[in-house]
Amino acid sequence: MDLLNTLVDKGLRRELPTREEALAVLATSDDDLLDVVAAAGKVRRRWFGRRVKLNYLVNLKSGLCPEDCSYCSQRLGSTAGILKYTWLKPGEASEAAAAGLAGGAKRVCLVASGRGPTDRDVDRVSETIKAIKDQNEGVEVCACLGLLSDGQAERLREAGADAYNHNLNTSEATYGDITTTHTYADRVDTVHKAHAAGLSACSGLIAGMGESDEDLVDVVYSLRELDPDSVPVNFLIPFEGTPLAKEWNLSPQRCLRILAMVRFVCPDVEVRIAGGREVHLRTMQPLALNLANSIFLGDYLTSEGQAGKADLEMIADAGFEVEGSDQVTLPEHRASVGGGCGSHAQAGCGSDSDAGCGSHGDAGCGSRAQAGGGAEAEGGCGSHVGGGVCGTASVPAAAEPRTDLVAVRRRGAGTDLAPNA
Repeated sequence: MDLLNTLVDKGLRRELPTREEALAVLATSDDDLLDVVAAAGKVRRRWFGRRVKLNYLVNLKSGLCPEDCSYCSQRLGSTAGILKYTWLKPGEASEAAAAGLAGGAKRVCLVASGRGPTDRDVDRVSETIKAIKDQNEGVEVCACLGLLSDGQAERLREAGADAYNHNLNTSEATYGDITTTHTYADRVDTVHKAHAAGLSACSGLIAGMGESDEDLVDVVYSLRELDPDSVPVNFLIPFEGTPLAKEWNLSPQRCLRILAMVRFVCPDVEVRIAGGREVHLRTMQPLALNLANSIFLGDYLTSEGQAGKADLEMIADAGFEVEGSDQVTLPEHRASVGGGCGSHAQAGCGSDSDAGCGSHGDAGCGSRAQAGGGAEAEGGCGSHVGGGVCGTASVPAAAEPRTDLVAVRRRGAGTDLAPNA
């Protein structure tokens, strides 16, 4: 297919595709899907080999959020039965992080619900960053605390934070349909603040909220212009009790096309499969590793994820390897500019210049949930989403909403039960 050959050539040169080419990827047929995955896989392997970076979420403060983000289980007015608790102590957060690091994660994402941190909150998170780094040499720490005020990004950087996540989530044109308590411009401003402070910027999107192909391309091109080092791609988890509970718009094939489009537009940037991969990709998750080079290990902020052991087995079975703490995630031309765990430069994400390195919800920190993070509930043999369920169960038809795969986290941070990692 001429389109795919053109996109591969551009990706290997770090050249921006046209909007028409990006839209054409989303419009490809299921018959062409494996060709699309193979083409985007060539670009992924050129810049990241067969490495998969593991990230681990710690939900520092769950629920009780005054913002009205429609996708979020922690939003104002949400009736989703999620865990609700105030700030974890630094020792508790460090203990929670240790589970993910022991499972092979190299980055810990510290997430807190709310509009944005107070100065006292920044102090709390700074103490937590120190506790984690004192006990784990070489660990990367990303903070995801909402909208930042002047000077807060610098304080987090001084405390040892390597990165900051704040997602754009959707296109500027449709942002007001999703959230009314803050603006798209507020989110862009926070990403700029992270950049200016020398933090590695992490910013991504949520697919499946009823947006058009044009909206998806718009937000990915906006992200490229912002030039984050990592782009988490979340797939909406339609929590009961939220305004988007009935939005079941994604198929595994649709998710793969979206990931391929992001890879072509941002060829040399860490593309992370975040919230909703188990719910929407399901048994097609291994194919997605040919497109993305980063995932979350274990659970999300407010929802359960695939069993950590199953994540590791999936990576190995698909012929990939877990990225070590001694390996640099980003290609040399990006990681060598500005320091840190990959820095930004002047150009777009994956631009052909020598450039270099969110939201707090279950789509936060490139998060695994929709605007939070999470774990599986009472256990059983493997997680409810594919960690090896014993016995038999009726499987809904592919066209039906898989509400059986949406489970509220009941273990890990904020509970007395062991985390999933």
